[in-house]
Amino acid sequence: MAVKDVPDARIEKATDVLVRVTSTNICGSDLHMYEGRTDVEEGKVLGHENLGEVIEVGPAVDRVKVGDQVCLPFNIACGFCKNCERGFTGFCLTVNPGFAGGAYGYASMGPYSGGQAELLRVPYGDFNCLRLPPDAIEKQNDYVMLADIWPTGYHATELAQVEPGDSVVVWGAGPVGLMAAYSAQLRGASKVMLVDHQPDRLALGESIGAIPVDQSAVDAVEAVLGLTGGEGADKGCECVGWQAHDPAGQERPNTTMNSLVQSVRATGAIGVVGVFVPQDPGGPDELSKDGRIAFDMGLFFQKGLRMGSGQANVKRYNRQLRDLIAAGKAKPSFLVSHELTLDQAAEAYERFDRREDGWTKVVLHP
Repeated sequence: MAVKDVPDARIEKATDVLVRVTSTNICGSDLHMYEGRTDVEEGKVLGHENLGEVIEVGPAVDRVKVGDQVCLPFNIACGFCKNCERGFTGFCLTVNPGFAGGAYGYASMGPYSGGQAELLRVPYGDFNCLRLPPDAIEKQNDYVMLADIWPTGYHATELAQVEPGDSVVVWGAGPVGLMAAYSAQLRGASKVMLVDHQPDRLALGESIGAIPVDQSAVDAVEAVLGLTGGEGADKGCECVGWQAHDPAGQERPNTTMNSLVQSVRATGAIGVVGVFVPQDPGGPDELSKDGRIAFDMGLFFQKGLRMGSGQANVKRYNRQLRDLIAAGKAKPSFLVSHELTLDQAAEAYERFDRREDGWTKVVLHP
């Protein structure tokens, strides 16, 4: 990872918007590319969690105006294809021909540059720009979480069909898991259990009301069963993905999925938003190299569990979540551990990738 001068982003089509980026996050999924576990090309400008000020609009842009403060969903979507019309903007059929879905600065998600830069081109700007309230600059660390991390955590609870009174177990206390735990409580969960082995992240989860379960100290499945009277949680959220590790540091791609099957009660539901990929040449076993895991299908079937998966359709949630911030009902910036300049990005990637203590969520300010 390096910081370099590159040609400025510019308006390329009549429907484009050009944004001067003021906040852009490093995402945990950026680390898959940083670690060489995806096929991202050399020279790609990363960054799919972006917020900034509109400085230019194409001649076909009608709603968005120069000077608007906007947050951009990490999904780039057209708004008019079959999937977009049904609300599945994470699976747009227009922006990345031959593949359902496009995104800024991400492997296999189209030719689009990311926003870890001074300027960002936003295709289909009228559809993709979420305009922000007058407090946008004051609360930009909150609003930038609307680009991905909070809608993704919320999506996990939506896929799991979390309802008021439910007990919920969230596997993974990284940024997505913390946002899933936060979202579960906003949806009225009676008990939220957060499983991980990183002490700083578990402590942050506890600070927002989740029950920390340290899987390096206890059998996490048994702990969840104990906290739920032996039944298991009503709902579960998978927020780790295929690069899951056990407390000893051994990579085990199936560990969180099977732990959820074991710890969610019969007839419960699981939402999977941790990233899984179709191929990974660097996988630890032959199954994972081909995008597969050894899954406890028999127990899953026996318990009558339901499961939903896939990346978040950010536009399905971002307006409502924005309004919670504006009303003072939510403050997702609790997640932010570091605010740095763009020049410090390479070091930030290195330290975030090492999971150094206290490095939870990095916001870069170009």
